[in-house]
Amino acid sequence: MKAHPFMRRAVLGVQGALLCTLLAACAAKRPAPREVPPPPVASVAQADQQLAAVARERAIIESRFAERERVCYDKFFVNRCLDEAKEQHRTALAAQRAIEVQAERFKRQAAVDERDRKLLEADKRYREEEARMATEPPPPPKTVEAAPPPRAPTVPGRVAERDARLKAAQAKEAADASKRAQSVRDFERRKAESEERQREVARKKAERAAKAKKAEEDKAKAARTPNPTPAPAPAPAQ
Repeated sequence: MKAHPFMRRAVLGVQGALLCTLLAACAAKRPAPREVPPPPVASVAQADQQLAAVARERAIIESRFAERERVCYDKFFVNRCLDEAKEQHRTALAAQRAIEVQAERFKRQAAVDERDRKLLEADKRYREEEARMATEPPPPPKTVEAAPPPRAPTVPGRVAERDARLKAAQAKEAADASKRAQSVRDFERRKAESEERQREVARKKAERAAKAKKAEEDKAKAARTPNPTPAPAPAPAQ
């Protein structure tokens, strides 16, 4: 005897509900992942290595999460698969963040310790220098050397040197004046020659213009004068 279609759907619905209940119970019993403490840091170089490893691991985590999402969309329980992928993604990023925070804290503390160490060393050197200077005897006073005796005045020599410089300056000024006068004469000569050339060019230009004007007037006059009418030839004798 065949089962009624309605009964078949009811049985399938009950089976699906039981399956969902069992899966939910399994998920509820799944233990939460334990947080693993980050590895210890003993040096700045080790902290730098851990920060570089965190950058690489984050790229891997993002790639793995994208792949898990793609796989989840092909499964029956899509939301459940996506929730698990997101939880794993969050947990993995949190672990890397803990490593990053610890490494950066170590580097900051190492920088502070190095600064304090340098300050202590500088203060120690300053105190040692003060103690050394306090135990040393004071330096002997410096002897003041006597000033050299003044030289005898040489007024006549300075006067002769001044007169020689004055004469040389006057001779140079006279030579420069002669050169300047010659330069002025040369300039005036070149200027006069240039003006003469300009006047000659203007004269020739005026002559050409007058000739052209006269030729135009002659041409116009010839055009206005009528040609003489030839006289009739005499009639032949009868």
